[in-house]
Amino acid sequence: MDVFLNLTLNGLATGMLIFLLAAGLTLIFGLMDVLNFAHGGLFAWGAYSGTWIYATTGNFFIGIIGAVATGLILGLLTERFIIKPVYGNHVQQILITLGLMIVLSELLKVFWGPNQISATAPDFLKGSWEIGGIIIIKYRVFIITVGLLVFLAVQYVLKNTKIGLVVRAGVMNKEMVQALGINIKRVFMLVFMIGAGMAALGGVLLGPYSGVIHAEMGMEFAILAFIVVVIGGMGSFPGSILAAILVGLSGSFMAYYVPDLALAANMILMAVVLIFRPQGLFGLKG
Repeated sequence: MDVFLNLTLNGLATGMLIFLLAAGLTLIFGLMDVLNFAHGGLFAWGAYSGTWIYATTGNFFIGIIGAVATGLILGLLTERFIIKPVYGNHVQQILITLGLMIVLSELLKVFWGPNQISATAPDFLKGSWEIGGIIIIKYRVFIITVGLLVFLAVQYVLKNTKIGLVVRAGVMNKEMVQALGINIKRVFMLVFMIGAGMAALGGVLLGPYSGVIHAEMGMEFAILAFIVVVIGGMGSFPGSILAAILVGLSGSFMAYYVPDLALAANMILMAVVLIFRPQGLFGLKG
């Protein structure tokens, strides 16, 4: 039972980190119809900037705030100067964002060097609790809590606020929203920035979880994020959290029980879902 619970907590924590990256990708694709392959680069920049700020200030939460701010700024610059000229052209979006992904990764090496950087959790999140002989690691619980709070907050905004109504309407019919006098371009920019900030948040939380960060981590997690978006359904925010949890749990259990299939677990899961629901778990039929 203790092994099962630890694997479950590990899978949930990993799933929440993937969710923070994939949720922003889901919002961006759902509203803006943009295939942003540079999203993983924003994740990596959040990890590096947050870890550096934490090491400089000694305050973990300032590091988190700094990482999110970095994501918001990079998201603004990316949308304005990289994405805006290629709206509506998926081929150009893929090419230019893949190029940006490489540039962002290389810039990390320029500023922080090519070697891995160690990252540790603050003292109050180190260690574990023992409940009935079961070891529960504090930092994993923290990640799960943050992921759930972000999900609930974004879900509330989407369902209960005016900007959320505009976003949901924009997903369904961008032309109608524009015709009502709403500046859909500003909404695009805001959504892109929020998505980038969520990716950066996931990156800074990953550091203490894995113990090290490296420049190529963005590409690794970007692949998982796209798998989650496909499984959950294109543009579905609830689908992204369910798919991220499934991906996290499958990776955790497969790595322990069938390590030879651990790398293929996510592809197998995606294939099974798409066989029975080609539109994804929460996607709408085309």
